[in-house]
Amino acid sequence: MTAQSGAAFGRFGLRGGSNMKAIEFCGVSFRYDEESPFAIHKLDFSVEEGEFVAVLGHNGSGKSTLARLSNGLLEADEGEIRVFGTQIARKNLYDVRKNVGVVFQNPDNQTVATIVEDDVAFGAENLGLAREEIGERIRFALQAVGMQQYRTAAVARLSGGQKQRVAIAGVLALKPRAVILDEATAMLDPRGRREIVEVVSRLNREEKITVIMITHFMEEALLADRAVVMNRGEIVMQGAPADIFERQEELITYNLAMPRIGYICNRLRAGGLPVANTLDSETLAEEIARCVS
Repeated sequence: MTAQSGAAFGRFGLRGGSNMKAIEFCGVSFRYDEESPFAIHKLDFSVEEGEFVAVLGHNGSGKSTLARLSNGLLEADEGEIRVFGTQIARKNLYDVRKNVGVVFQNPDNQTVATIVEDDVAFGAENLGLAREEIGERIRFALQAVGMQQYRTAAVARLSGGQKQRVAIAGVLALKPRAVILDEATAMLDPRGRREIVEVVSRLNREEKITVIMITHFMEEALLADRAVVMNRGEIVMQGAPADIFERQEELITYNLAMPRIGYICNRLRAGGLPVANTLDSETLAEEIARCVS
């Protein structure tokens, strides 16, 4: 991320540091209809401002429902959900959605314009901002995701990973304090997935934007501060990703398995080589070279 983009984030007040909870669930339950089982059941869950949390689970575990409840796309049947200290209610959904942006699975379903800069500007324009303000937000959002050189490109000609970066830029143009990625890498190839995880990890690390990554790809949790495993609408495991991945037999009972690269990183560290967690073999090779040089 460039110094210019970092300065832009500072001006727009996206930095965290207030030590408050970004999102808090207190005894929350939700089901899609009266005949269905609870998708979320009496859930207590919170994310600190500036934290990067990976929420893992198989299909139907409740993780996407959690994402939609977190910015008011769904309304809880019972319990309370607070966003930066304010309880979600119908009267404040506008402010909630400005503070918590969501990036969904299919980038094509999120495209509203044919040109990249128009697509990024869409949400900001709906806020009724001045043209100069919108232009500045487009600049900083595209710089933040490394897509500034594609500003006038046709969205249809971009790769899946690039389209998803544009979707993230559109969310950032609303200057949210938290970003939720709801299976946002599920339809991408390994390279595209790596690009997206690295972008959001950098935004979290350098700009302190709160990140919740909903995923079933275990390796994507490696860069998170905390991993949360869901099953049948409840949290069944949580902790540092390395600690969670050590509990392999328990993970298997929830239809999850430790990523092979995570296993290799753990074994190398156990053998005395202090490599960092990585997402791919190329970066791991660079880590090994750094440690032995």
